[in-house]
Formats: sequence, C-alpha cells, structure tokens
Amino acid sequence: MNKNIGFIGCGNMGSAMISGIVKAEIVPSDRIYVCDHHENNFDKVKKYNVNTTTNVIEMVQKVDILILSVKPYVYESVISQIKEDIKKDVIVVCIAAGKSIEQVENAFEKKVKVVKAMPNTPALVLEAMSAVSFNDLIEEVEKEEILKIFSGFGKVEVVKEELMDAVTAVSGSSPAYVYMMIEAMADAAVKQGMPRKQAYVFASQAVYGASKMILETHQHPGQLKDAVCSPSGTTIEAVGKLEETGFRSSIIQAMDACYEKSKRMK
Repeated sequence: MNKNIGFIGCGNMGSAMISGIVKAEIVPSDRIYVCDHHENNFDKVKKYNVNTTTNVIEMVQKVDILILSVKPYVYESVISQIKEDIKKDVIVVCIAAGKSIEQVENAFEKKVKVVKAMPNTPALVLEAMSAVSFNDLIEEVEKEEILKIFSGFGKVEVVKEELMDAVTAVSGSSPAYVYMMIEAMADAAVKQGMPRKQAYVFASQAVYGASKMILETHQHPGQLKDAVCSPSGTTIEAVGKLEETGFRSSIIQAMDACYEKSKRMK
C-alpha cells in the first residue's frame, strides 16, 4: 500500500494497531506518522522506526489515512484543531466507543470520508477482532485498503453502524472479561498447588485452544462443551457449579452494561 497512515494518539489501542501494521508489513514504517502530546507514549513505538511528532498540523497535512486513536471526550477538540488542514481526500478512521460517523462528520463541518472502526488490543499480537462501517463517500477501492489494514493484525468484519455498540461489548471490551477469567482460573490452580507462572500458561492456552476450536471447526459452542462433559465426570460437575453461581448471567449482564454505556456516550 502506497498510502501514508497517521495516528493521533499513541495510547494502548493506537500503539497496538501500529505494532500490528508494522509486523504485518502493510506499509513501510516510514509511511507511518504518530502524533501525541505525551512524548513518553512514543516509547511504545520507537522500536518500529515510525515518524513521531507533537505537531498535529504538520502531521495531518502528510497523511492519506488518519486514525483518531484518542479518548472519546477529546474528539471534538482534536477535530477542531485539524479540520482546516487535513488533505482533501483523507480517510478519517474513528475508533472511539460511542462516537458515530455522523458525529465525526458534523465535527469536521464539511464532507469528509469517515470510517467507524472498533478494533481491540490483541492487535499487538496480530489477533485482533475488528469491525468497520463506512460512510457513503468511501469508494470500493478505499474500503479494500481499510480492510487490508485491519485484517493485517487480525480478523475484520464489515457491520452496520448501528451494531457498533454491540461490537464494543462482544469484542472491544471483552478481552478484559477474558483476562479476569484467566486470572481466576490461575488463582484456583495456585490454590490447588500449581506454581503461579505455570498456572497462567495452562489457563491461557486452554482459553486460546477452546476459541480456536470454535473458529476452525465451526461447531456450536454448546456442542463442544457437551463433548468435554462425560456422564458423572469432573467437567459436568464444574459446569453445574458455574450455572448455579450465575456464570452465563454475569457475562450477559456485563455485556449489557458495556453496550448501554457505549450508547450513552453518543
């Protein structure tokens, strides 16, 4: 790809995406520009030899694809600084929870190509799950370029924009839920005598392997669960306890809370 890609913001999500783009060799590192007013954040991406600057105007004048990887509450402020200086045909990618394509368009106060995207932090290890939606100014070849960027560091699906709040709950925020589960599994293993470092390996690989089984076999999760549950066995005993203590209900309630919070942020 012969486009210059710019990031405003180099926090956890921005740096994860930059890492994924460089590792997947989507564009050469000298075509990646990163702007952040916290210079310490550049420490996360210096090893990739990308261009860094604190001058946002200078940066936006160079890039063809501009990724706004700042917190939702500063979007309007950032856009007000750059709206007169962006390139004519720049593609603006919004990755903030709760921010819509219409809100971004209105903030620029002019016609601009906008992509709404929701990646997640496993981009750092090329295993992100991302969703994208496009406004009607994005051409087909540009859609392909955006999909190439996001597929370079994981999986990507095109979704209707009205599903983005659900995407936030099911993949954007869900790594946190999974990390909590892995931590709890490891804690239990440590309680039962396993060394802490080894417990994290066992728990993490079990979750990774189970996820891969679903993605590669295309079997229903319930079928795969049933295949592990022998009659009167250890696994069905554990499943019974999870049901008794509201495991499924807790997950659903957590995702509903995340979804509603994302909707309120608009």
